Formats: sequence, C-alpha cells, structure tokens
Amino acid sequence: MRSNVYGVILAGGKGTRMGNVEKPKQFMEIGDRPIIIHTIEKFIMNPEFEKILVLSPKQWIKHTEDLVRKYILDADRIQVIEGGVTRNETIMNAIAYIDGQKQLNEDTVIVTHDSVRPFLTHRIIEENIRYAKEYGACDTIIPATDTIVESKNNHFITNIPDRSTMYQGQTPQSFKAEHLRNIYQSLSEEEKEILTDACKILVMKGEKVHLVEGEESNIKITYPYDMRVAEALLGGI
Repeated sequence: MRSNVYGVILAGGKGTRMGNVEKPKQFMEIGDRPIIIHTIEKFIMNPEFEKILVLSPKQWIKHTEDLVRKYILDADRIQVIEGGVTRNETIMNAIAYIDGQKQLNEDTVIVTHDSVRPFLTHRIIEENIRYAKEYGACDTIIPATDTIVESKNNHFITNIPDRSTMYQGQTPQSFKAEHLRNIYQSLSEEEKEILTDACKILVMKGEKVHLVEGEESNIKITYPYDMRVAEALLGGI
C-alpha cells in the first residue's frame, strides 16, 4: 500500500547555459533517452510514491506527456502539470495540485528534485522520504571539497569560512508539504525575493532541516561539459 508521499520533479529549466535554444536541457538525450526520462525512472521504481508530479513550462506540457507515454510503462502514476514563475512557486503549484486532489494533510510528504539530476540513487530517495517523515524537512548535500571564498563586492575576499562546516547542496529536498506551504505563505514579498531554494523558506524562520548524504555522481546537468560527464556515468552503470 502506497503512503501519502509524492515525487515532485522540477522541469522548468530553459537550458540557456547549455547554449541550446531549441529545447530545454531536460529534453536533451543521454544514452538515447531524454534526461528527464532517466530522472522519472528513478522515482517510478520506488513504490512509496502515490504519484509523481512533473512540473513543466506550459508550452512543454504536451511534449513532456508524450515522452512519458513513450518511455514509461507505469505512466498512470505520473501527472504533468504547469510550473510557476520561480522554483518555489513551482513547488507551491505541486502542493496546490495535491490539495485539489483532497490528499493534502499534515503528514503529506513531497520529494522535490531537479529534472536534470538523473543519477540520484534509490538510497538518497529512501532517506529523503524517511527523514522528511521524521523531521519535517531534509536537504541532500555533499561536503565541500574546495575552499569556499566569500566576496561581498565581487572584487576582494571578505571571508574564508571553515570548510569543515561547508556543504554543497544537491536535490532532492523533501518536506511535509502542508507545513512548507504555511511557512511560505507567511513570508513577506521581500523575503520571497531573496529565496534561493525551498529549504531557505524554513531556515529563514528558524526551522530545522535535516541533512541527507548525497553522492558525487548526483550531478546537475547544466553545461555542455556536464553532458559528456553524464554520458560517461551512464556508460559506467
């Protein structure tokens, strides 16, 4: 029996840094299949998900639906819906959909993930679900391997923080959905403008976000170089 857990795949990227003007980067292919399909497959294999929501720009919804029907056998568990203007508004659209299906309550968990991170592992998904249920929120991270340099004026170093306490954020980021929405709706417009990701919604209000250990291979495909790395990773699986 499936629990009240939803996968939320964020597919709003336009691929501008990829230098590709024809289609968003999530639709580019590695290993003869679109990146987004590799990502969806990791979610569809986990039986805990009640449904997997794919948030897409409006003009790409039909294309995404066509890809899902072509490549995914268990397509009934996947729903493609329109994303928002920002990452967090996109997540709110997903929560609104769940609410509209009368499935939103204080225990509903969403596992939000970049559509262009196709190499997440089943362990990462499982730990996100477990820690989100237990703590209310969690973020996937890896330790920073390089020294982090801060510059507030973009010209000179203003601080070099202790690397042992620094981490690089990945996804998934997972939450009890109703609580996340309530906190987001309590923010001022000024606070919303400085948000960089969903975890910051909670951190800004002093809420605890548990850490989930990520993987070096859980890369985000952003630049042409990343495509070559992805092909190499796919060949090694």
